[in-house]
Amino acid sequence: MKKRTKTINAVIVGTAILLGAVWLINESRYPNVPAFDDHFTRKFLNKDKKVDDGFYEFKSKTGQYTMWFPEEYQVLHKYHEDYTRNGESYENWSAAYIKPYENDQQTYAIKAEFSENDTKSESIYVESLFKEQLDSKKPKQLETSHTRIYYAYAYTYFRGTNQHIVHDSKENPPNLYVAYVADKSSDKVIKLIYDSVGENTETNKMDRKKWFLKMLQSIKFVKGN
Repeated sequence: MKKRTKTINAVIVGTAILLGAVWLINESRYPNVPAFDDHFTRKFLNKDKKVDDGFYEFKSKTGQYTMWFPEEYQVLHKYHEDYTRNGESYENWSAAYIKPYENDQQTYAIKAEFSENDTKSESIYVESLFKEQLDSKKPKQLETSHTRIYYAYAYTYFRGTNQHIVHDSKENPPNLYVAYVADKSSDKVIKLIYDSVGENTETNKMDRKKWFLKMLQSIKFVKGN
């Protein structure tokens, strides 16, 4: 009986070691960055396609678009509202990067919403978005070969429960960026909002603007769907 028990224990230990080895091999296939440390986030990313320094290709679960995703971020999924999708026509996701800072932390967040808006009413949608987020009606504009991009940014802070928006702050770089990206050949659009919270989260306006524009210009909508 003792011999049989030892044999069973040996089999269990051997199986555990084998499973552990398989797990380690599988994990080693992924890049050693925060985005791939999270099993939910890695479902959206192409581990073999590092598209630029600090970015991997993100593929929407709707199958309607791809874009660049920063490697430090993870797609949130603790709560239902963190990620929602309705078939191929709608997707809403949030991603965050939290960095310890002195005795506190710095939080960087991205919120993206994919939907289909009537192109004929594009100016109304754009005006509404920038009025709501930045109290502004005149975003900057640029185009790629496939998209129209509207974007703006500002420095925001709270005094009590009131949010204050400063569009031309000389002392503080912007910490809130907003964009509306429209497909030229369909009604597909993406609203993208980036913000940061915490002391000294933003130190260089041009670096952050360049980073944000990289994401916007990387968005590619899938044709024919």
